[in-house]
Amino acid sequence: MAEKIAIIGAGAAGLVAAITAAKRGREVHLFEKNPQPAKKILASGNGRCNISNTDLTLKHYHGNNPQFVQKALRYFDFQKMQNFFRSIGLLLQVKSDGRAYPLSNEARSVYDLLIMQARLSGVVIHTGRKITQTERNADTGTFILDGIPFSKLLIATGSPAAPQLGADNSGLDLARNLGHTILPCYPTLVGLHLQSPSLSRVAGVKHHAKITLLIEGKKEYDTSGDILFTRYGISGFGILDISTYASAALLRGHNITLSLDMLPEFDRNGLVSQLSSLAKALPDYPVTTLLEGILPSKIVSPLLQSAGVSADLPARSLTPKAIRALAHTIHNWRFRVTDTHGYKHAETSGGGVDTSEIDPFTFESKIVKDLFFAGEVIDIVGDRGGYNLHFAWASGYLAALGMTKKD
Repeated sequence: MAEKIAIIGAGAAGLVAAITAAKRGREVHLFEKNPQPAKKILASGNGRCNISNTDLTLKHYHGNNPQFVQKALRYFDFQKMQNFFRSIGLLLQVKSDGRAYPLSNEARSVYDLLIMQARLSGVVIHTGRKITQTERNADTGTFILDGIPFSKLLIATGSPAAPQLGADNSGLDLARNLGHTILPCYPTLVGLHLQSPSLSRVAGVKHHAKITLLIEGKKEYDTSGDILFTRYGISGFGILDISTYASAALLRGHNITLSLDMLPEFDRNGLVSQLSSLAKALPDYPVTTLLEGILPSKIVSPLLQSAGVSADLPARSLTPKAIRALAHTIHNWRFRVTDTHGYKHAETSGGGVDTSEIDPFTFESKIVKDLFFAGEVIDIVGDRGGYNLHFAWASGYLAALGMTKKD
C-alpha cells in the first residue's frame, strides 16, 4: 500500500511537489481552498508566466536569511527546471535579459500541463477544501486531515499577496499552530504611497528615471526603470524593483524617502549647461514651456514648485542660482514614502515561516518530523523576473524528494 502524502495548497510549489511525489510511488492528496487551483499561475507575468530566470544568483532573493535558498538553487538550477517542464510537455523560450517564458507565451499552457500531469500521475486534487487545522496521531505519528491519516504533510499555501485570487494567512496559521515561528509579513513587488500635494496633477505620467531609496536618510538601494505616477503615489517596474526594501523598512517603522532623477541622461554640470543654453536661446519662453521640451508637461509645475522657482518667470529671468536649484531638483526630486499599495496589489510578500526552522535541502521542519514547507509561505521573496516562481518550483521539487526519501 502506497504511503499517503498530504499537500495543502495547489499553487506552483504544491503542484510540482505533488507531481514529483506521485511519480515516486506515493499516494498524493492535494488540498486547495479555492474552487480552482493555481489561480496565481494564470495571472503571473501579465498572463504570460515569467517562469524562471537564467541568472539564479543569491542577490535576487531576500528575507531574514536569503542564504537559505542557495542549496535549492544549486540542486534545482535552470537546467533542471527546464528538464522538469520539458518532461510534462512544456517548452520554454529565454529572452535576452534571461527571463524564461513558455514558448506559447501563455500562462494557460503552464497551468494546463501542470494540472494534466498531476491528474495523470494519480494526484487526488480536492478543491474547495480549506484546511484550518490538522491533528497528529500520538501513536502512529500521522497527520489527520479531513479524517484521513497521512504520513507526511507539506504546507505550500503561498503568501497573503493577491487576496482577490484567494490568498490568505491560513498556511501561516497552520504553521504557527504546529509550533513554527512566523516572521511578520509585508507586501512586495507593489506600488508605493507618497506624501505629496501634487499627486492628482501628475497622475498618469510615465517616465524613465533613476530611483534611489533612502532609509533614515541613508542611501539603501538604487535602480533605473520606468515609473508611473498614480493618485495614491507611484508604481511602474522600477518602483516594483525597490518595493521589497521599502516595504520591509516600513514594517520596521523607518522613515523612507524616494529620490527620483528625472533626467539621468545628464550629469549635474551637463544639465546646468543645457538649461542655461535653452534659457539663453529662448529667453521669451515661460519657464514652464522651456521645461516641456525635456520633461513630461504634467510634472513641470510641481517640479518647479519643489525647486522654489516661479512658474510665471520668463526664461530670461532664470538666475544661475535658480538654474542650479532646478537642476538639483530634476536630479533629486524627493518624496516621503508613507505606505505600500497593499496586499491586493502586491505580486508577492516577504515574511513567513522562519527559515532557521526548515532544512534548506529537504525543506522538512526542524521542529515537527514529517512536516514540510515550500513556496511563498517561507520567509523568502525574490526579485521581479521569474525568481519567485523558480523558488516555488525548486522548493516544491526538493520537498517532494524529502518526503519520498528512504529513512
